[in-house]
Amino acid sequence: MQEERKQTQDNAHTLVVEGRNAVLEAFRSGKPIDKVFVLDGCQDGPVRTIIREARKHDVIISFVSRERLNQLSETGKHQGVIAYAAAYEYSEVEDMLKLAEERGEDPFLILLDNIEDPHNLGAIIRTANLAGAHGVIIPKRRAVGLTATVAKTSAGALNYTPVAKVTNLVKTMEELKQRGLWFVCADMDGDLMYDLNLTGPIGLVVGSEGEGVGRLVKENCDFVAGVPMRGQISSLNASVAAGVLAYEIVRQRLGRG
Repeated sequence: MQEERKQTQDNAHTLVVEGRNAVLEAFRSGKPIDKVFVLDGCQDGPVRTIIREARKHDVIISFVSRERLNQLSETGKHQGVIAYAAAYEYSEVEDMLKLAEERGEDPFLILLDNIEDPHNLGAIIRTANLAGAHGVIIPKRRAVGLTATVAKTSAGALNYTPVAKVTNLVKTMEELKQRGLWFVCADMDGDLMYDLNLTGPIGLVVGSEGEGVGRLVKENCDFVAGVPMRGQISSLNASVAAGVLAYEIVRQRLGRG
């Protein structure tokens, strides 16, 4: 129940689409849909069509109780179906690589794992833009989407920084490795970031403050980088950690000692 309340808060500023016709129209118009909630056990024609559209677009489907739908509904007229639509369009990973090529730069991507706080995501997108990263990649599951809160926190950076949502972060990393990228993971137990070579085509992987980067994602990183800490607590906020490491990458790219 606590997780459900958190999810509701995180998506409070997401466009909520309610009703069978409205959800179908959202899919058919190409609106980016993050998640669909369907009344458990409802399998009539329109609902089956919505489920088929969701699967075709690789959208997460959650079958829930009527009570849960009533909690999520803003109108009380959900007809057994509610969709969360992103406030902004998602990009493709390929767009980020093309952007790097157009700028004549080595690709610099930021990949996020388990980031569910919209304020953290917005702050990281803002840092990505200022640090010259070519894009931010987030997973479809266990991640906040491009809500209005994310856009506001990014202070306008979302208009200029591509964000892609992928089904499998590990698979995406493997594909990017074939394109010449290597990956550094942020972790308090890693090697001191100043001792690592963070130049060249690079993906910076950052996890949540509590859970960190998932095991499989971490195992697919080439290096693990730690940020020096001198205080009494042992972890940084995810957006702060992303900022510190992103600017170490910037410093090394500039060749500053």
